[in-house]
Amino acid sequence: MTERTNDDWIADLSSTSERQADALQDLQMRLQRGIYYYLSRERSDLSGLSSHELTQMAQDLAQDATLRVLDNLDSFRGDSLFTTWAARIAVRLAISDLRRTRYKNFSLDEITAEGDLLPLNANPVAGAPPVSPERAAERSDALDKINAALRSALTERQYQALIAHALRGVPLEVLADQMNTNRNALYKLLHDARRKLRATLEQQGLSPEYVMNLFRE
Repeated sequence: MTERTNDDWIADLSSTSERQADALQDLQMRLQRGIYYYLSRERSDLSGLSSHELTQMAQDLAQDATLRVLDNLDSFRGDSLFTTWAARIAVRLAISDLRRTRYKNFSLDEITAEGDLLPLNANPVAGAPPVSPERAAERSDALDKINAALRSALTERQYQALIAHALRGVPLEVLADQMNTNRNALYKLLHDARRKLRATLEQQGLSPEYVMNLFRE
């Protein structure tokens, strides 16, 4: 691979000659190596995949990342090495792709299944010591009210969005696709849902501070 300065990378990738083809090949190879390192060293959830499978994933992601870099050449400001900047884009793309793969079978219908979202008999603090019967009853009562408020105070769409993102950890971009909306509209939906839920709980004497203190060890 040819060694290039930042200016060389920009010039070569912006040209329409063989220089661009060579630069694209070099860039894709660099990104593939970086993505492979990320997949094999930083992602424990992929430890079950073979080296061949990880290589194939890295190749596919590097192709997409190379195109993403080309589309964003104008945003490069030279604050770092060009290859470092491009590698960041590649890793962000890999993270986003893995998130989408993880949630490809996610269904909003599962969110609205019958039953309490928060089990009343669950211990909210993992590994916490047993609490007194009085504190356990107080926690159970609070969870009961929270479950009821989630169902009664929010619209179905607000409920789905809040539970999916805040409690299930579904990424915003995945959730936006599932709900046929965009990130800005989803932000507002979540903001309104949190505001309504907080107001409903405070009417019942459940302030955020009270709830946090209640479930502390």
